[in-house]
Amino acid sequence: MDDFKVKDISLADFGRKEISIAESEMPGLMALREEYAGKKPLKGAKIIGCLHMTIQTAVLIETLVDLGADVRWSSCNIFSTQD
Repeated sequence: MDDFKVKDISLADFGRKEISIAESEMPGLMALREEYAGKKPLKGAKIIGCLHMTIQTAVLIETLVDLGADVRWSSCNIFSTQD
């Protein structure tokens, strides 16, 4: 059983494009990904977050995962969540 729920998986391709655009607007996180690519400095770290689920939050989460963290996330407000 999956430990996540996606309301409409058919939106995944559109969401990936939106995340790519957001990455270009977040040079700090992209620099961290590039600098630590393959090094996994957060390996073993368990990070749990509760924040508005936006495209920018997705970039943060993917960066933490790329750096080796085990990440679990929850939306803090159903009205600010972007599917």
